[in-house]
Parts: sequence; C-alpha cells; structure tokens
Amino acid sequence: MIPIVTPAEMAAIDAAAPEGTDVLVARAGAAVAIAARRMMGGTYGRRVLVAAGKGNNGADGRVAATALERWGVRCRVVTPPEALELVCTANLGAPTSAAWDLVIDAAYGTGLRGSWGADTAPAAPVLAVDIPSGIDALTGEDHGCWPAAMTVTFGALKPGLLLHPGAVAAGEVELAPIGLDASGAMSWLVTDADADVALPAAEPAAHKWRRAVRVIAGSPQMRGAGHLVCAAAQQSGAGMVVVSSPGLRAADVARPSEAVALDLRPGQWAGPALEDIKRFDAAVIGPGIGTDPAALAQTARFIADCPVPLVVDADGLTALADHPECLHERTAPTVLTPHDGEFAKLTGGPPAADRFEAVRRAAEEFNAVVLLKGPTTLVAARAARDAGMAVVLAAASGTARLATAGSGDVLSGVIAAVLSAGATEPNAVLSQTAAAAHWHGCTATFGGHDPGSALTPLTAMHQVELLGVVRTGLTASSSETSGT
Repeated sequence: MIPIVTPAEMAAIDAAAPEGTDVLVARAGAAVAIAARRMMGGTYGRRVLVAAGKGNNGADGRVAATALERWGVRCRVVTPPEALELVCTANLGAPTSAAWDLVIDAAYGTGLRGSWGADTAPAAPVLAVDIPSGIDALTGEDHGCWPAAMTVTFGALKPGLLLHPGAVAAGEVELAPIGLDASGAMSWLVTDADADVALPAAEPAAHKWRRAVRVIAGSPQMRGAGHLVCAAAQQSGAGMVVVSSPGLRAADVARPSEAVALDLRPGQWAGPALEDIKRFDAAVIGPGIGTDPAALAQTARFIADCPVPLVVDADGLTALADHPECLHERTAPTVLTPHDGEFAKLTGGPPAADRFEAVRRAAEEFNAVVLLKGPTTLVAARAARDAGMAVVLAAASGTARLATAGSGDVLSGVIAAVLSAGATEPNAVLSQTAAAAHWHGCTATFGGHDPGSALTPLTAMHQVELLGVVRTGLTASSSETSGT
C-alpha cells in the first residue's frame, strides 16, 4: 500500500530523517528535474519557468532548475509574485507563459493555507512540486491554484492529492522515494496488488453453501435493488444467494435466475428473515426496502439480531439513524456504506473537510467499519484499545462513471460476497472492505484510462458484468508488480 500522511505528519517524518535537509532537497529537486524532462520529451531548445518560494518547496524548484540547465534547458527562476505577473501579463512584449515549454510550480506546496493569487493558469503545462500551491494538503480544497498536468510528491501521498478538487488539480501524481520513512502512516492507498492479496481466493473443495449471502433488499416500489445486490454477490464469489424483498411474495422478487427468493410478507418480517440466518456467511440489508416507520423498525431489529457479518446500505442506514441502539449488541462485523447525505443522517452533519478524520470518528462512534463513498472512497474501522489512531484505507480506482443509479447496490453485493469468505478480525474486515471498494471502482476504468471513456455511460448492471474480468486483471497487475 502507498502511505498517505497529513502535512503535520510529513513535518515529523522530515524531522526524523537521518539525512539533512540539503540532502533531501537535492533528491527532491532531482526527481522534479527528471519528471520535467520526461514531460517535455527532451531538453534541447526547451524553456522552463520556475516559480520558487522561500521554503523547502522553492529550494526543490531551484535544484530542479540547476539540473535542467546542466542538460541544456533554459530556465528562468522567479519569485511567486513575479511568476503570477509573467503569466498574467501579455503587453509590452513581456514573455508570457506561452513562451515556456513547462512551468514548474515550486511556489508554496503544502506550506500554503490560503490563496496566493493564482487565478490565471499558464498556457504551458504545469509540473507541481509536492502539491499544487493553493490546494489544501489536508482537505483538497482549492484556494486558487495552477492546475497541474503532473505533481511530483515526496515520501508519501498527501490527503489533498486524493480528495477533490485537489485530486483533479494535481493531474498525474508521481511519488518520489527520497529516503523518508513513512512506514508509520495511519492512512494508506490501496493498489491493485493490495486488493488482489486481500480478496479471498476460490477454494478447491468449496460447495454452494460455503459462501452463502442473505439479501434483504427491494420492495414493491424498488424491485431492481435486490436484483443488483444478488447479481454482484454472485459475480464476486458467493456460492448461494437468497433474497427477500419486504412486502413481496417470492414469485414477485426481482433477482437473477440463480438466486433463491423467499417470501417476506408485510408487517413483522424481521423475525421470519432471521429464522435461518445462521446458515449464511454474510448478509446485506437496506437497498430499496423503503423508509416508512414500520420498515425502519423491522430493519433495525434485523440489524440488531443478525449474528453474521452484515453490510448496511441505503435505507438500512436510515433505519440506523432512527434506531442507533440496534448496533449496541452486535458482535459480528458490521460494514456501513454511506454517501455524504447518508453520512449526515447518521452523524448529524456532513463529512468535515478533513474526510479522513471524519470517517475515523464515524467508525469509532458506531463501532463498525465505515465506508464513506466519494470520488476517493475512504474506509475505517474502530481502533483497537492499544492501537491509538484508527487506520484509514483509501480506494481511488473509480471515476465519475460510477455515479449512476444502482452502483451502491452493486458495491454492497461485492462487499458481502468478500466478507462471506469468513473474515471476522477487524483489520481483515477493514482490508477486505477496502479491497472490495477498489475492485468495484476498477469497473469504471476497465480497458484503460482514456479520458473519453468518462463520457461513456456505465450502468450498474454493466458494472456487475465487468467484475469477473476486472478481478482477473487485478491478479495480472499484482503479478506484474511482484515480478512473477
């Protein structure tokens, strides 16, 4: 996994480095120069403008300029105010950004907490040093920056490079290892290799009840939700899927042909739904079941009394917000999967700008694994008593193509199928939930990262259909990474 640290944590890592600042700056500047040369496709005849501030970020930029000049690049190093003037001024024959092949933003990096006046972007591509100046390194908030084509960051990723709008402003992010020890980070980005390791493998001697998933989803008004959860669970390794939609007879429950449906008549349906629950290895409740008070009360009862790992999504989260006591007696793993609106219902307010801290607090409050959906999905579990801060895992594999009706139902089915393999230890549940989110996110970029693909519709059912081939791709990517 790739470490993610806050600016304060990064400062502590810098201070603990065995090498001095001059050595670290030399390494960082060299990494920036190499990236700049690659971006320009060479050095002959190239011109680079470097906006270099007073701190270490500026020092990195000046070292990069020196290296580029040795390679024959004509560099002009200026202060941030001068750089803004050059970019904005086009009169009296003054050189503008159009005269440069590349602009290096080494103005402020993580040290800036507000605006520096970067309202007009250069015409030339921008290479940001550590983080685009003007992007809050903790929250990703944009206080005015030059959007970068590439950002070279050092030692570890910063939250602002993963949280939007900072993730977009950073462009392609390259992590340069300059000798800093970030192994103590409390947040990590999940990679293909990590997901491949965490996701359960098929068992040679498995039978259909080995990884059985119980689904309570759908209703007379929302029949498709249960179908999507079931289909995703089946494509993600569940051997048996049994589904019920409160208020519907089995014959009327929407489901894949391989899934089994059971009646759940209106009224007191939680009891019948729990009768054979111990036969199952995981369960899902919430998608499309409705939010009338009676339905919420029955959902809360199911959550409280379900003895197997449980994924609570959609209307199930509304039930939890109305009946928070239903989690108090649970001993089996619980995974909550809110988007921002559902998070606000659960906690009384939307996620804070520091989303990493927000998901940590929610995991502590509910004593559950909390998966906060977003352009970068964050997953946290309550920290062990002697572990201090809870670890947060980030899944950034998805794109805006996942923002479609039913996508959350698919994710719930994937998580339930993954958990049905038997993970109960908190760190294992955390890792597998994050791996499931990464796997699901990869359906949005299957076939490559062509920017034009962002305009191509991706229905929830299409996501289900891609799960199998994406899983194979994760294994192949993991093998390439490990060199096997």
